[in-house]
Amino acid sequence: MDSARESRLTKDRAHGRSGASEPPAADWLSPEALSAFERISKDIARAAAASQTAFAHVAVRPGDEGADSDPFNVGPEAAQLLTRLAADPVALGRAQLRLWEGYMSLWSAAAQRAAGAPAEPVITPALGDRRWKADEWRENALLDVIKQSYLLTAHWLVDTVNQVEGVEPEVKRRVAFFTQQLADAFAPTNFALTNPEVLKEAVDSGGESFARGLRQLAEDLERGRGRLAISQTDFSRFVVGENVAAAPGQVVFENDLLQLIQYAPSTTEVYERPLLIFPPWINKFYILDLRPENSMIRWLTDQGFTVFLASWVNPGPEHKDTTLEDYMRRGVLAALEATLTQAGVKRVNTVGYCIGGTLLLAALAYMAQERDDRIASATFFAAQGDFAEAGELTMFVSDEWLVEIERRMDAHGGVLDGQTMSDVFNMLRANDLVSGRSW
Repeated sequence: MDSARESRLTKDRAHGRSGASEPPAADWLSPEALSAFERISKDIARAAAASQTAFAHVAVRPGDEGADSDPFNVGPEAAQLLTRLAADPVALGRAQLRLWEGYMSLWSAAAQRAAGAPAEPVITPALGDRRWKADEWRENALLDVIKQSYLLTAHWLVDTVNQVEGVEPEVKRRVAFFTQQLADAFAPTNFALTNPEVLKEAVDSGGESFARGLRQLAEDLERGRGRLAISQTDFSRFVVGENVAAAPGQVVFENDLLQLIQYAPSTTEVYERPLLIFPPWINKFYILDLRPENSMIRWLTDQGFTVFLASWVNPGPEHKDTTLEDYMRRGVLAALEATLTQAGVKRVNTVGYCIGGTLLLAALAYMAQERDDRIASATFFAAQGDFAEAGELTMFVSDEWLVEIERRMDAHGGVLDGQTMSDVFNMLRANDLVSGRSW
């Protein structure tokens, strides 16, 4: 051992260190290091300043008059289910035994792995669950145990709810849905210290990722004026005519509910019968007309179709008394009449997308009653017609929640604010749109 290294180790031991020397002071004071520290400091300062403004909105935001702390009425239903479970000690015992057996299997597998023997996982994430895509969740023994223990508990909670007897199926479904929401919220992926991707990004960015996250939180709070309005995209990246509404078209008709856009075919041979499309009220027409390479409208015109597309109005207080029948008459039927006149034909083919499809179905039923056959065919994209089995959307149509929706609509001049609708859709895919959206 050379004398310089021996001298350094002696000093390290004298100060209680193990022998690994500190980086030379010159490394920490290099221009590159100082520049990085300065950048991070400025980022944190800007984030802190933005946070003060945003959290001030939270502090002074007026309370929602009449707001219900449990608008979905889950509390009484959960209490009813827990009461039934407590009244059946055999079922409760079976539930506890299932969880205990799962944990015993997990600890046995963990012990095998710690001893260097291969061990199959006790439980694996569902296909498509992107929260656990980082290799560390499989390769790091501790993180693997954390992941599996969480999955065991989350699955046990929902399974226990689903197996309670003597409860109405709809009550059980609602409690199971919101139990899953609660379990998702407490996933280890949602906490920085147990999310390897977050920790890696923090190290790689020199802590800048935390500052950036704080800034984004502040922006979300500021945009919602104290209410967390989670952003899912960079709005500045959308440019009309480039990656939104890129296909050339012209407005040929409009009223208080819609504008009708006509797109001419790009081929020499053209289909005689045009195509009339009713898109969702929320995503609007541009969901079908983004960039040229993924614009359905441009693809249709390249096949020889003349396309007519409804562009729905963003409703305001002036539309508070507008009904579904108004949307049918001044929406579907008015657009149909305008299309027939503009194209000089007697019949059209139609497409209904999402709620636009539901509205088209209602119009078709009315037209059948009136013996009106001007619609030759109808195609539906992700549209519901039979609401007897409406899936998870039924979680939000209880009598109590409908009362809450009416209250919120009254507070906004008779219309439902977009943030409420966004919150509902986010809850339906919370792991993609809320919890896991950053990683």
